[in-house]
Formats: sequence, C-alpha cells, structure tokens
Amino acid sequence: MDVDLSINPEEVSVIIKDFIKTYVNNSGCKGVVVGLSGGVDSAVVALLCKQALGKSKTRFVFLPDDSTPKSDFKHLELLVKKLDLSCKKIDITSIVQEIGKRSVVKPDKLALANIKARTRMIFLFEYANITKNLVCGTSNKSEMLIGYFTKYGDGGVDIQPIGDLYKTQVWELARYLRIPGAIISKKPTAGLWKGQTDEAELGLRYRDLDRILFCLERKMDVAEIARALDFKKSVVGRVKNMRVKSHHKRHSPLIPKVGLKTPGYDWRSPIQEG
Repeated sequence: MDVDLSINPEEVSVIIKDFIKTYVNNSGCKGVVVGLSGGVDSAVVALLCKQALGKSKTRFVFLPDDSTPKSDFKHLELLVKKLDLSCKKIDITSIVQEIGKRSVVKPDKLALANIKARTRMIFLFEYANITKNLVCGTSNKSEMLIGYFTKYGDGGVDIQPIGDLYKTQVWELARYLRIPGAIISKKPTAGLWKGQTDEAELGLRYRDLDRILFCLERKMDVAEIARALDFKKSVVGRVKNMRVKSHHKRHSPLIPKVGLKTPGYDWRSPIQEG
C-alpha cells in the first residue's frame, strides 16, 4: 500500500501562520515565547511565528543542561543567525540536579528526563507571564499521538502550531521554509540523556511510525495495516497501544459529570474566532 504523507507546504504554512496570528490577537497577549532546541520542530515553529507576528512579538529561549548534545548548541547558533532571532539562554543543570536531590524518591533516568522537561516549562511560562505572551509549543503529530512528550512539560503549552503535522511532514515543511539542511538531516533527539535519539528509543523510524499512524487515523484495523504496510502485527499493535495508553496526555483531566454542563465536555467555548 502506498501511503502518501505529502502536503502542500505553501498552503500549510499559510494555515498555521493565520492560526498563530488569530489566536494571539484573540488572547489579548503581545506575542509568543518559544523554547528552541536546535532541532527541526522548534526551527519550523520559530520561523512561522516570526513570519506571522514579526520579530518584536516573538521571543525565544534555549534551556540546555549537561546532557544537551553539542550539536544542538551549534545548530541553535546557526538558526538564530540565519533567521535573525532574539534568543536567551539559561542552563538548567543545577536546578534539575537540585530537584533530583530533594525528590521524595530518587528519580531514575526517565523520571529525571521528565523533570528536565517540566523545569523548561516553568521557565517558559514565567517568561511568558512577565512579558504578557503565550507559550508556543513545538510538538508534532507523531509525538502527540503516541504520547512521546512529557505531560505538563513540553506538552504544557498554550498552542501547538505543528501539532497536526506528522514528523515526516514537518521535514517537508522545513525544506520549503529553507531551514538549514544540517538541522533537517540531524537525528531527532530530545537530549534528555546522553546519546538519546527518538528513533532508537521508539524502536521505529519516523517514516514507518507515521505510515502506521496515518492508517490508524483512517480507522484501519491492526491486521489490515500490517498486511498493507508489510509490518508484523505486533509492531502495529504496539503503536496502537501507545496511542491508547497516552490518551490522558492529550486531554484535560477527567471530570465526573454532576452538573448540567461540564467544563471541557458539553460546556465549550469557541477555540478561535475571526
């Protein structure tokens, strides 16, 4: 089965920029704060935000720690220079270590990684609060669908402009936007521990993950997807299970229904107008 994940990057960029501009204007905020990482997702979001709002209304922060790859520093500088961004840098190593020391239970590698993501969230929102901006996320659809993000960490944002683009589609959009090739071609990593890469941790290439998710999005069952894409049923089943188990990460906390209209369920406000 030929899975076509291609997009019209010009059209997509217009849709996303209109979304950013409309949402910021309706919120009454001055602009956005974006956490840069040196990776392709944050690079794409950074450029779209700047094009949508202008340089004066876009603020960027780089929050490395002792496990941040050296290449991220290099690529961040390349991005800042090429896109003419104003970016602040704060090393969070000592803060993460202190939290780890004072934790109720000594954190393992994964728990420490989540602490890093949530520490970054605190800095981004503090900066946004003081400057009267929104926090703009950089998660893509692939990560969001399988829960490959930290709840109240990199998932704790006000808007997710590329949240409906699979990783492979983000790469396509990045090429259209002329993001530096070195950033597009690098191995995706959250830099949560030394040597960590997304695809190694997931046990799947994004190209394959996206094809499976694309089929699941179209309500195909596991056996049908496995036959169509020539994957083992166990691989497809694992991806589906990740999506099901991470449902709670994509939604507000569950509320038992008591009143006539419940927040977030049947008492809803428009997401955006205009």
